[in-house]
Amino acid sequence: VQLQASGGGLVQAGGSLRLSCTASGRTFSTLDMAWFRQRPGKEREFVARINVRGTFYRDSVQGRFTISGDNARRTVYLQMTSLKVEDTAVYYCNAGVQYEYWGQGTQVTVSS
Repeated sequence: VQLQASGGGLVQAGGSLRLSCTASGRTFSTLDMAWFRQRPGKEREFVARINVRGTFYRDSVQGRFTISGDNARRTVYLQMTSLKVEDTAVYYCNAGVQYEYWGQGTQVTVSS
């Protein structure tokens, strides 16, 4: 599975961004897809996940971030709203039941 992420950038606190991740190499509709992030000086952490059982979020982004998928485009999105400075991180797309596949990171910077 190959994953191509995009959509990062610089945004002011309170703003919004949408990340995209396009998958190739396997049947997309059966993939578990997820987003992780690595904040400055921190370890990589889970952000959100989507699979046939539903969507799941870390507590700190619940209600602000939405993960969704488009099977026709083989793409998963992470809509991020009400962004906070502490959301600044490199965001990574991930796929697989055991998080086996990783895309390259995309930088999200939230300024105060």
